[in-house]
Amino acid sequence: MSAFASPAAFDAALADLAMPDAAAAAAARARQDDLTKPPGSLGRLEDIAVFMAGWQGRERPGIARGRTAIFAGNHGFMVHGVSAFPTSVTAAMVANFAAGGAAINALAGVAGLELMVVPLDLDRPTADFTCAPAMTEAECLAALNAGAAVVTSDLDILTLGEMGIGNTTAAAALCALSLGGSAAEWAGPGTGLDAAGVARKVAVIAQALAFHADAPHTPFETLRRLGGREIAAMAGAVLRARALRVPVVLDGFITCAALAPLAVVAPGIVDHCLAGHCSAEPGHVRLLARLGLVPLLNLGMRLGEGSGAAVAVGVIRAALAAHDQMATFAQAGVASGVAAGA
Repeated sequence: MSAFASPAAFDAALADLAMPDAAAAAAARARQDDLTKPPGSLGRLEDIAVFMAGWQGRERPGIARGRTAIFAGNHGFMVHGVSAFPTSVTAAMVANFAAGGAAINALAGVAGLELMVVPLDLDRPTADFTCAPAMTEAECLAALNAGAAVVTSDLDILTLGEMGIGNTTAAAALCALSLGGSAAEWAGPGTGLDAAGVARKVAVIAQALAFHADAPHTPFETLRRLGGREIAAMAGAVLRARALRVPVVLDGFITCAALAPLAVVAPGIVDHCLAGHCSAEPGHVRLLARLGLVPLLNLGMRLGEGSGAAVAVGVIRAALAAHDQMATFAQAGVASGVAAGA
């Protein structure tokens, strides 16, 4: 059965967001305060452990099963020359994922994550969004449900990523329409455009924004008009993960942009999400601020593929290991004042 049978079902899911287990989070915070260290001395590692406890519903959370889901799609606006690479690279990279030769294969492996790659009609790009909605209603629902389908209740954590040549253009358009600002404020070099290429991208985004200016600005309509299949799939995965209380680690600009239309009407959509890193794509800093997310890492990465999110899982595992394996003051026979430096 599809998670989102209709736009109304998608809207209903967005209006009824699950909440974390407050008792489990409180118990985890109490445990943090009783571990053999000065309170707060592990900084954000402590907060990560409490966050995971709340969403997993247990005082001592863990990651026995983690998954990274990578969605791939192609875009009709590529006819305007907004990328340094052709759309054929999308399918080539999906083949590389299957062969185990991409960065995400190595990074998911070292993070202990199972890798799931979902190509979405690569031989049938979305419509050119400068003169038509990118997707029909049925196509957008299919993409949302493809995303929801990767989320299972037995997951302890889910990381998300994408592959789609040109999709920073769609991401910038989604941000501009959802959050305000001009095309120039959201557009960046993507895979390495020069100044002339960025100018073309800005012009294409501005044309799309003008074409869709009078359309309903609901989350579903914004996604279907300006998004791509891989972007809508990530939105569907995040929303389904929320229903199942599976914590999510977001990747870069494009992954976060999938949530921009949703956050307009439901700012709490990111409450079960961690921002894995801050991408080198210029718009990501602004987008993270608007979503209220503070990235775990800032390594100058801009690859996509869920790569930054996968690397961040190492930090999350470290936070959970400290939370679970450290002794309490009573277990260690240490006075709390001594550990706190009193």
